Amino acid sequence: MHSALFLIEFGAILLGLGLLGRVAGRLRFSPVPLYLLAGLAFGTGGLLPLGASEEFVAIGAEIGVILLLLMLGLEYTANDLVSNLRTQYPAGLVDCALNALPGAAAALLMGWGPVAAVVLAGVTWISSSGVIAKVLGDLGRLGNRETPVILSILVLEDLAMAVYLPIITALLAGVGLAAGSATLAIALGVAGAVLFVAVRYGRIISRFVSSDDPEKLLLVVLGLTLLVAGIAQQLQVSAAVGAFLVGIALSGEVAEGTHTLLSPLRDLFAAVFFVFFGLHTDPASIPPVLLPALALAVVTACTKVATGYWAAKRAGIGVNGRWRAGGTLVARGEFSIVIAGLAVTAGIEPALGPLATAYVLILVVLGPLTARYTQPVAVWLTSRRARTSSAPAEPSAPRQREPAGQDG
Repeated sequence: MHSALFLIEFGAILLGLGLLGRVAGRLRFSPVPLYLLAGLAFGTGGLLPLGASEEFVAIGAEIGVILLLLMLGLEYTANDLVSNLRTQYPAGLVDCALNALPGAAAALLMGWGPVAAVVLAGVTWISSSGVIAKVLGDLGRLGNRETPVILSILVLEDLAMAVYLPIITALLAGVGLAAGSATLAIALGVAGAVLFVAVRYGRIISRFVSSDDPEKLLLVVLGLTLLVAGIAQQLQVSAAVGAFLVGIALSGEVAEGTHTLLSPLRDLFAAVFFVFFGLHTDPASIPPVLLPALALAVVTACTKVATGYWAAKRAGIGVNGRWRAGGTLVARGEFSIVIAGLAVTAGIEPALGPLATAYVLILVVLGPLTARYTQPVAVWLTSRRARTSSAPAEPSAPRQREPAGQDG
């Protein structure tokens, strides 16, 4: 009976996602907001809560993020990654300053204390690699000139999480300096080792996984990715970073074959990830914190756009590409929820969890829209301002009165 209920629930989820995807395709925008709203409607406190398939959906959501980042990594070589990180690290510093400080300031203004301020700073700082990877694919922008700039900022954020998460875990747990330093050292060591192997031995890894048989190639690449992601997460490093670096390590025909084989799986599990996010959001917890979450979302959406614009300008990207880069970075997601979840578990501030959830939900719905429309809106506003400034000025001398019915 439980098996039958699971099949019914999960089948209904997939069918619903397919129909929502068709609707989004006809409306010509990313289906991510629709997936999230569907999860919100049928999750905790929603119209029809699902139960039998919840555990499977949770595992599928984790796999979805991993596959999104793996496929993103396949688009670039190890040399591209190292070059972009070297040139874009100032953008990472600007990103941290512009987007972490509003969260910290909001927590302090609400009287939540310094630890909660550090937590909320992380929530507002980190963009969603999963959402952005999906949106870039949906909009066909993986080959755009500004995309490497976007990816560099995302990678810098994910690598910064290798430092931030051990620090915040130590603060929340109240552990001593020695224990916190040891955790941080392990995390940094693992991230550095994985990056070194990906850059130095990428060709060897590609030869190891290469196969003319699609079945064997699929099993080896998927197994290697999940293994590396799991080890990275176990050692306090983001699973997303591990998956991304596996993608970076693969090159040539292996990368092309892997991209073809895994694209359908990526789309399936990515959709499950976005539904899972909505399923675990109780709609009743949102209204009390909606106004501060909305204000924080507006402020940090603007700071993310400014971050992307500045980073793309610094890289020599044209004006349109700068606006596209800024709009694409707006979405927050999985890391923000993980950070807020740590604080809720530690019992730091009861309102922090609902605020972070409402904040992320607003921006994860808004993010795909800003990615698509920021550049057209900016172009329209610029052209309108140019037309206004170039309009002929009124003559200062008085004119004779003209017959009625004619424009002056």
